[in-house]
Order: sequence, then C-alpha cells, then structure tokens
Amino acid sequence: MNNKPLLTTLALAVALAVSGCAMLEPQLPQADAAIPAEWPLPPTTASGKTAATVRAGAPAAMEQAVADIGWSDFFIDPKLKKLIARALDNNRDLRVAMLNVERARALYNIQRADRFPSVGANAALNRSGGNVANPGSVYSASIGTAFELDLFGRVHNLSNAALQQYFAQEEARRSAQLALIAEIAGAYLSLAADMESQRVAQATLDSQQSAYDLIVKRHELGAVSALDLAQAQTTVETARADMARYAGLVATDINALRLLVGAPVEAELLPQGFDLAVSGIAPLPAQLPSQTLLRRPDVLQAEHLLRSANANIGAARAAFFPSISLTGSIGSASTELSGLFESGTRIWSFVPQISLPIFQGGRLTANLGAAKADRDIALARYEKSIQAGFREVADALALTKTLAERRAAQQALAEAAGRVHQLSKVRYEQGQDSFLNLLDAQRSLYAAQQGLVAAQQAEQSNRVNLYKVLGGGWVESSK
Repeated sequence: MNNKPLLTTLALAVALAVSGCAMLEPQLPQADAAIPAEWPLPPTTASGKTAATVRAGAPAAMEQAVADIGWSDFFIDPKLKKLIARALDNNRDLRVAMLNVERARALYNIQRADRFPSVGANAALNRSGGNVANPGSVYSASIGTAFELDLFGRVHNLSNAALQQYFAQEEARRSAQLALIAEIAGAYLSLAADMESQRVAQATLDSQQSAYDLIVKRHELGAVSALDLAQAQTTVETARADMARYAGLVATDINALRLLVGAPVEAELLPQGFDLAVSGIAPLPAQLPSQTLLRRPDVLQAEHLLRSANANIGAARAAFFPSISLTGSIGSASTELSGLFESGTRIWSFVPQISLPIFQGGRLTANLGAAKADRDIALARYEKSIQAGFREVADALALTKTLAERRAAQQALAEAAGRVHQLSKVRYEQGQDSFLNLLDAQRSLYAAQQGLVAAQQAEQSNRVNLYKVLGGGWVESSK
C-alpha cells in the first residue's frame, strides 16, 4: 500500500497547525494606566538630604531594586526574623496560596495534554446471539490513538490561557507572602508599641501613686486641701485605667501574632520594648521611577490574567471554524481467546472526523463576546492595579518625611514636657505654685510620652509599608 499521499496530508496538516496556532489570538492590548513617570514628590528624603546625597552614603543594598532586597536583609531584628521564617512554614493562608499554585499547575497539565495524541489499550469480548447468521463470541485487543489537528489554534490558546492562569497563581502566592511578612512586621511593631505604652503607663502609675500617698499624709496633717487630694487621685486612676487598657492590647496583639505565625510564639521571641532599629534600610530616595511598580507581584498577576483572557479570545474565534480529529487503532480479533494473537487476526481502523458548526443559536457569537468582555475587564483591572500601586507608593513616600518630622517634634515635645514637669514639681514643693499646675504638667508629660511612642510606631510601620508596596518581601535573601 502506498502511504505517500497520507504522509503528505499529515505533513500539510502539521504545518497548518503550527502556523495557525496563534493566528486567531488578537494582539495583546497596551495598558494605559495614565500615571506619571515619577512620583510627585520634592527631591528630598525624610532626613532632608538630596536623593543623590543619600544614594552616595547608602549601603550597597540601597543600589538594588527594592524587589530584590530580601526580607532577611531588610529586617535586622533577630526576633522578628525568626517569627517571619516560622510564619512562612506554618501560616495557613500562605499554605492555601501555595496549594492554589499546585492546583493551577495541575489544571495547566490537564489542558496541555490535549496538544498531544492520546494512546490507550483496549480489550473486549463481544458475545452475540439470537436470529443472526453467525452467533458467537469475538475476542479483541487493540491499541488506539486520538488526536485533534489544531489548525486554528483552539487547543494551543486554551493551553496558553491555562499557563497564564498558573503564572498568575504563582504571583498571587508571592503577593500573599509579601502581605504576610508586612502583617507580621506590623503586628510585631504594634505589640512593641503597646508594651512601651504599658511601660510608660506603669512608670506613671508608680510615680503618681507615690505622690498620692504623700499627699494623703499631708492631708491628714492639714497641709493640703481635700481638692488637692481628689485631683491627685484622678491622675492615679487615669494611669491605672490606661494600664488595664494596654494590658488588654498587649494580650490581643500576642494572639494576633500567634495567628499570623501559625504556631506557638515563645516569650523570648516577643519584643521587650519599642526598638527603632527594626528595619536596616535607610529611608528610600524620593526620585524612584514609577516603572518599579511593574515588578510588584499583584501587578504581574493582573498582567498574566490579561494574557490568559486574551488567549481565550483566540480559542473562542477558533470555535467558528472546522475541527479535525484523527482516531485510529490497531490490534487483533479472534473467535477464540487462545488464537487472539495468531497470524491472520490483525485488524486496524482509521477514522478522520471533521466537525463544522452550522447553526448554534448564537452560542459561538455570545461566547466570543464574553471572551472579549473578559479581556477588557482584565485590562481595566491591570490598569487599576498599576494606578493603585502608584498611589500606595506615593502615599508611603509622602509620609516618609512628614512622619520623621512628626517623630522629631514629638521627641522635642516629650523632652520639653519633662522639663516643665520637673520645674512645676519643684515650684509646688516650695509652695510657689498650685497643685493644679503640677497636675497639668503631669498630664502633658504623660500625653507627650504616649504620643512619642505612637509617632515612632507610625514611622517604622510606614517604612515597612514602603518596602512592601515597592514589591519587596517575597525573596528571602539578596545574596
């Protein structure tokens, strides 16, 4: 038998399949996020230096893109590093994100399998009877194959769409890891700040209690009025109430940290107070190109989803054209099981099929319209992710300077309030000032100290947030 025409036809079909795979997929639309090339900020950092000056004296890690700075290099607190490492192994949300990646990979492999011929073995017994000419049993064993000629790229586009979905899930995992690290750092800073506020409240309570005990004795001797005694008691009870409030906040902060870590947290891993050296990277310069947003995992995820939706349009277009499938088998058949594989029992079949849609009630047109709408939705979401990322970075950079100024002003306020309290205490003890003035000085000092803790926490949290929104945190080490 001459197989040359068949081979020629198959070669032509393969050539058409290769050339037609991407023929119906439209060109990927360009995103127009309408954002400036740089963030609208003055060329100064939080310290007031120019960006060039900061870069000249910055550590080597500052010369890298923020997305390339590993979280173990960004954070220098050893306790926080241990908590983050433990969370990456135990956090359930991150575990779900990783399993979603595995699921997307499996779905892609399922879809990708359609691009290759499927081969299977079959064994059967066909027993017939009744009013037939040759009743009896027929034993058969065969190996068959089926393959769809992807002339118009339907299978290829569906496989590409599944591949982009897999890539999107991988970026979602990175984004989940980035968010987890930032949440742990935020919870760690909140716990440290509440512990520091509790310490300030305890010190204030001890001081006010000692002063109140002294005033009670002086009141018994008639040296101070009942009004002074009542006013002194208000400061004691205020500090006592704050102690109870901060004790509750510390307990809830520890519970939140345990949930994020996904495992028990030993007492030695908890902060003992607020440490200003949580992160080891200096404030980032303001003149950073907005193109750095394109490396954020959430932006990359939106891009892959856009590519997946665009590939689905090609598959929807290919549904309008004929589909050709080739099915064949070769094997042996015999009326006796013992003679199944003897000579003269070979059988074969070759069944090419062409399926051409003629009338579908508008189903194919509607499917194509839905695919185009999904692509446009994905494009809008991609642009929105870039715009949202731009705003997050711009906000964090804008707060870098203002929060540093706030922390410096709050530091000066606390120092000034401390001097006022000391002078007011001396004047009251010498009888030159009323107890009411001393009481106001005590309250001002306490508020300034608590305000300083809040300002320090806000500055450190914003630095962690800036590291996150610039795309850092999903790699472990820069080395």
